[in-house]
Amino acid sequence: MDGTADRILLSPPDVGPLEESYLLRALRSGWVAPVGPEVEAFEREVAARVGRSHAVALSSGTAGLHLALIALGTRPGDAVVVPTLTFVATANAVVYTGAEPVLVDCDPESGNLDPALLERTLDELRRAGRRVAAVLPVDMFGSCADYDRILPICAAAGVPVIEDAAEALGAVRDGRPAASFGQAAVLSFNGNKIITTSGGGMLVSDDHDLVAHCRYLSTQARQPVRHYEHTDTGYNYRLSNLLAALGRAQLRRLDGMLARRRAHRERYAKLFAATPGVRLLGSGDIGANCWLTSIVVDRAAAGWQAAELARHMDAHEIETRPIWKPMHLQPVFASARTVLSGAAERLFASGLTLPSGSAMTDQQLDRVAATIADFLDRR
Repeated sequence: MDGTADRILLSPPDVGPLEESYLLRALRSGWVAPVGPEVEAFEREVAARVGRSHAVALSSGTAGLHLALIALGTRPGDAVVVPTLTFVATANAVVYTGAEPVLVDCDPESGNLDPALLERTLDELRRAGRRVAAVLPVDMFGSCADYDRILPICAAAGVPVIEDAAEALGAVRDGRPAASFGQAAVLSFNGNKIITTSGGGMLVSDDHDLVAHCRYLSTQARQPVRHYEHTDTGYNYRLSNLLAALGRAQLRRLDGMLARRRAHRERYAKLFAATPGVRLLGSGDIGANCWLTSIVVDRAAAGWQAAELARHMDAHEIETRPIWKPMHLQPVFASARTVLSGAAERLFASGLTLPSGSAMTDQQLDRVAATIADFLDRR
């Protein structure tokens, strides 16, 4: 391989002339500060896309999780159930409120929160006299969690659900779109997500009062008077009008970008179909948005480890990444309460995420496939 070849990234932003035109229009309108007509329109359009009544555009998905927890009354000393297999933002948002993240293991096939372990955890916390403020299922790599089981379990325990759909815009489960589950849901528009606003996120809900309270807190909790009056602690969490314009352009292109990522996954599925010991994580979920495609490697059956393929790809200027390192293995959460089966640790040890971005060209995908095929041929 020519060492001067451009590096193929995991999921870079997919932007072009449409985004440029929307940004330029917003800039010329004079609405450069946070809030403005683009923000309001973006909120309406995203809410409609995910089947929710209300939305508030924010500076990040993490901000959305934080505000949702506050709005649902989370307070210091509470317990909040979080999947151990997730990005750190899910657990960090719990810590921001003074509550304790309780880390629960995943289903080994999908990587999503294990409903049986969730039920066990809620029962153990109830018997211990702990108040559980919320459960935060995560839609892992764009595959919706098993809400058919999770929601009744949480309802029986009297615990609200906040859906962390940061990775899942465009995904569907049982005819319902991602971000339509639970009392509230949160989306992320970070630079590597399905659609991006550079940095940004959105909280959505059918609860008008919850969203109104989150909007109020997100603007420094300013009272509606001429001078600056504050009776609550607020946050600087609102999305910029310019970035909302970028998001609106991206949303117009969402279906095409989803189709590209799904085509990439199909290519990977065919590439590994005859390779013993290799499976695609969550491959049975036809409603997934295929944000990222990950393989899971059984070393005994395959004769090689995921880390070996990662080194081979890196040598050919192709980015890969392990599946999320579980939160209970992170030093910052070493003392957290856990309910584990070992599934998340096994996925971390044996999983590898492959280039999946919608901006990846056919030529780049051919190069990725050829590099993988070369690795497999050598074994």
